[in-house]
Amino acid sequence: MSPPAEVATTALWRRHWPEYGMEAALLGIFMLSACLFATLLFYPGSPVAALIPDPFLRRVIMGIAMGSTAVALNYSAWGKQSGAHYNPAVTLAFTRLGKIAPWDAAAYVGAQFAGAVAGVFAATIIVGSMLAHSEVHYAATRPGAAGVPAAFAAEAVISFILMIVVLTALDRMNLARFTGLFAGLLVAAFITIEAPLSGMSMNPARTVGSAWWAQDWTALWLYFTAPPLGMLAAAEVFLRLRRSPGFCAKLHHQNNKRCIFCEYQGRGTTNVSGTRTGVSGTRTGVSGTRTDVSGERREREAVRAALSGRNLLRGFSRLAGEIPLGACPERSRRARNDRLYTPPIHPAYRSRLSLPRSRRCL
Repeated sequence: MSPPAEVATTALWRRHWPEYGMEAALLGIFMLSACLFATLLFYPGSPVAALIPDPFLRRVIMGIAMGSTAVALNYSAWGKQSGAHYNPAVTLAFTRLGKIAPWDAAAYVGAQFAGAVAGVFAATIIVGSMLAHSEVHYAATRPGAAGVPAAFAAEAVISFILMIVVLTALDRMNLARFTGLFAGLLVAAFITIEAPLSGMSMNPARTVGSAWWAQDWTALWLYFTAPPLGMLAAAEVFLRLRRSPGFCAKLHHQNNKRCIFCEYQGRGTTNVSGTRTGVSGTRTGVSGTRTDVSGERREREAVRAALSGRNLLRGFSRLAGEIPLGACPERSRRARNDRLYTPPIHPAYRSRLSLPRSRRCL
């Protein structure tokens, strides 16, 4: 890496460190939850384990618990800002689609591994030696009785399914906001059905987090290859079917959190020096000072003044549903275009004036 590129990357990491920390925290919380629920359901001395002797029923409860945890993390404030990947395979798939800067992807992956190890460590502090019992085993993932080939195939298939569902949902504006819910439902289903085959990892960092403390590296290569291959295959298939995906790398983008992925794709671009040029005006300084607020206000007043008669209610409803100023600049621009340039004469006119789908960030 040349000296200017190294300086640029370092400066970018300094600005994006909150997202990296959020990714580490999200996977750490997920692993903490996995270890606590595994101890509660599978430790022989647990009253819940004695009350529910059926292994399948325990897996169903485990699946519901971890699926609910995933949904809660996906829609948390940190998940909305970082994108709620907390999985190196997901980050690599979005990188393949050109949605994440390579240096951000590298930092995300490193944070995810660190978060997984820290999450299991926190669980050992809470439940102690119970987590090391052979029935719990730090919630480690290992191939089942069917062997390594079956585990590899299962991990690749469930990873492919998860990623193709995520990409398909993100690509449809009426489904995009439910992407985090779909991911959580799939996690619950996979734990219930697929866990006997491979332990249901689908996440290299998740496997390392448990293996680090259990000192059990059984078939580690499997969990480093099958999930990334499955998700990269899903990205390739999606790219062939949909050549110019216009969504962002966040599982939930309908919020006013900053988006480092839209920044990378040029939707309100921030360069390394800190100057940010949005599509609607100029933002200057690393602190994000906005200089086009007065223009925004004048624009709104002009819209209000132009509205009359039967269009009054429609116009005010558009203004009331406006995206906040802190939201993604691309979506703000689309909202303004809808208000200013879409005549209420005929629906066909709207489609001719709408933005190309390749430039949408949802």
